[in-house]
Amino acid sequence: MALRNRFLLTFLILGSLSLSSCQDANIVADTNKEISNRTWSYINKIRVPVTIEDEKANYNIYVNLRHTGDYKYSNIFLLIGTQAPGGKLVKERKEFKLALPDGQWLGKGSGNLYSYQLPYKEKIKLDKKGQYFFEVEQNMRDNPLKEVTDIGIRVEKASNE
Repeated sequence: MALRNRFLLTFLILGSLSLSSCQDANIVADTNKEISNRTWSYINKIRVPVTIEDEKANYNIYVNLRHTGDYKYSNIFLLIGTQAPGGKLVKERKEFKLALPDGQWLGKGSGNLYSYQLPYKEKIKLDKKGQYFFEVEQNMRDNPLKEVTDIGIRVEKASNE
């Protein structure tokens, strides 16, 4: 009986490792930058370089965000810029919901920190090989915006499903 349990445990561990490695193979970039003193001003733009090698693939782009429980809004407005190789920076204003109407945070909580992977673009073409730049700046009324601890970008190849 002990040998059977050991085999089952080994199978489960190897299976979960292979599943996580398949998912990780699709990650092109996953970069986060700390916001100094949890105080994010308009001029503190986060700029992330991403190298695209497969211009035929579809990509998902996410904004990584982390804030404390003392963040005073249920949403956040961001200006997100995309610059293709040799192109101009094109910006888009986007609102993301962070809490339910009752104030419950939608992010994953750990202590007093809440983390989000907010979908920005899904299944889009980045149709030029080379280095893209993604830029994120806060676009709220408060300047500086308090209690945001980290901001970043994640780019991954989209599944064919």
